[in-house]
Amino acid sequence: MENWNITADFILLGLFNYTGAHQFLFVLVLIIAFTSLVGNALMLLLILLDPHLHRPMYVLLSQLSLMDLMLISTIVPKMAIDYLTCRKFISPAGCGFQIFFFLTLGGGECFLLAAMSYDRYVAICNPLRYPVLMSWKLCLSMILGSWFLGAADGLMQAAATLNFSFCNTREIDHFFCEAPTLVRLACADTSVFEYVMYICCVLMLLIPISLILISYSLILAAVLQMHSNEARKKAFATCSSHLSVVGLFFGAAIFTYMRPKSYRSANYNKVVSVYYTIFTPVLNPLIYSLRNSEVKGALRKCMNRCVAYE
Repeated sequence: MENWNITADFILLGLFNYTGAHQFLFVLVLIIAFTSLVGNALMLLLILLDPHLHRPMYVLLSQLSLMDLMLISTIVPKMAIDYLTCRKFISPAGCGFQIFFFLTLGGGECFLLAAMSYDRYVAICNPLRYPVLMSWKLCLSMILGSWFLGAADGLMQAAATLNFSFCNTREIDHFFCEAPTLVRLACADTSVFEYVMYICCVLMLLIPISLILISYSLILAAVLQMHSNEARKKAFATCSSHLSVVGLFFGAAIFTYMRPKSYRSANYNKVVSVYYTIFTPVLNPLIYSLRNSEVKGALRKCMNRCVAYE
């Protein structure tokens, strides 16, 4: 097959066709995405405006909301415009930007969730030393480190993927540019790159998961030694929100990136991608707002202020 010019556009086949059922699903996805944008933006505003939430735990949570907000904004608008206008082209530069931001936000979220698990470990196992073990300097370092590691992975994979020569088959069987899908269109031998990419994905998942498991193993050991049932309930309530988010995010990511190549299919990949790019971001603020009394209190105060101004 012939190589084609790097300036030629790709074609995103998308997620939906134009049947009635798919049009209904498209509207449903837009509603969920809009709800996610509003929920995460509201979480950011609450943490910014309420002084009681100016603590490391909530600063880390604000970064999770920011990442989810940016992830939705990176994927959904382009998908919606393509579907509504029937123009499914994306330039190589646009494709590179999607790969970069998707991996930056996804990889950053992996390490951010590990940082949040450390925060919970310190709060439960060493509450008296919390200001020292979870200082603002360390909190900022963990946030910057999460963004940096995610961006480094995103930049490396985006640059390497777009460096290949692509064949005259320009159709990407996905609703956004994802490195593994795009690599399948390359004319050159990509086996070495795919192996390196697989190792990077495994490390980006296994290192944070290992840190999270260690943190929660220590938390569980500490909770089992507590004599007060009230203290145990409070500890479990504090951790349940974070564990729910961890399970949702890492479950989908492992299913997508750590399965053998022979078990992957385009349709299943698209369904799972919808799950962790659209559904998971809308669940995160719901989980934290419904299970966290301080967030619910901040929301009530905000609503009371809005009513008072009227």
